[in-house]
Amino acid sequence: MLMPKRFKYRKQMRGRMRGKALRGAEVNFGELGLKALEPGYMTSRQIEAARRAIVGEMKRRGKVWIRIFPDKPYTKRAAETRMGKGKGTVDHYVAVIRPGRILFEVGGAEGNEARKALERARYKLGIRTKIVTRDTAGEA
Repeated sequence: MLMPKRFKYRKQMRGRMRGKALRGAEVNFGELGLKALEPGYMTSRQIEAARRAIVGEMKRRGKVWIRIFPDKPYTKRAAETRMGKGKGTVDHYVAVIRPGRILFEVGGAEGNEARKALERARYKLGIRTKIVTRDTAGEA
C-alpha cells in the first residue's frame, strides 16, 4: 500500500475540493491516460487495485505511471464510541482528486491493449473517469 514515509503532522483537516486540477492535468509520460471527471478521495487500496488491473491486462508489456499519491491521513472513530474524546486515529491515507487530474498513464503498448487496460482500471475507482490521449488531455 502507498503511504507517506514521514509526515510533519499526524492528522489533517478534510478541507474542501473546489475547482479543477491545476497541476497534473496533461499526459506527460505515456501515450494514454486516465483522467478524473469529478472530485473525490482515492484510497491507497483503490490505487493499488487499479494498478494491478492495468498491469494484469497488459501482461507486463509497456509501462505504467501512477500520477497520484495518497498523502492525506483520513481519520476514523472506532465503532460504537461515545461523542467527544477528541479526533479518531488515522485509518488510512487518501489522495485528493480534482476534476481534470490524470490518475494513471500507460505507454509502450499497443493502443487497443492499453485502452482495454485503462478501461478495466476504471471499474476499480470510485469516481467517473475518461481515457485521454496525449493530444486530447488538455481539452476541457
